[in-house]
Amino acid sequence: MQTKLSNIRQRWDKAKQSKSTTFWIAVVAIIITLYFGFSRGGWTLGSSAQTMADRAAEDAVVERLAPICVAQFNQDPLNAEKLAELQVLTTSTRRTTYVKDQGWATMPGETDPDNQVAAECARQLMLMDE
Repeated sequence: MQTKLSNIRQRWDKAKQSKSTTFWIAVVAIIITLYFGFSRGGWTLGSSAQTMADRAAEDAVVERLAPICVAQFNQDPLNAEKLAELQVLTTSTRRTTYVKDQGWATMPGETDPDNQVAAECARQLMLMDE
């Protein structure tokens, strides 16, 4: 066993790799690391991470503002009739436009309604039972 081990060690010590072989081994190792890092390891580019963070921030804002839109709907004296009109509309685009036209998606202190808030507000209003 000792002889076999020393044989392997001697052969290892005698083995000399060329510079090109070492270079290509390093290139392949880098490519494999990058492949598994980005495809399986959860790595992302800075721009992708920024896009995800921006999207999460927008979603959080919409999530916080949609209840204000619903509250503004509830303050409307004709909300029952308007809810019936909203429920008749067949597409989400028409519902979103209806909510924007009623002014419910225009936040206090703002002049224009937010499209995403209006869409989420319309979705929440459609879930309301009279």
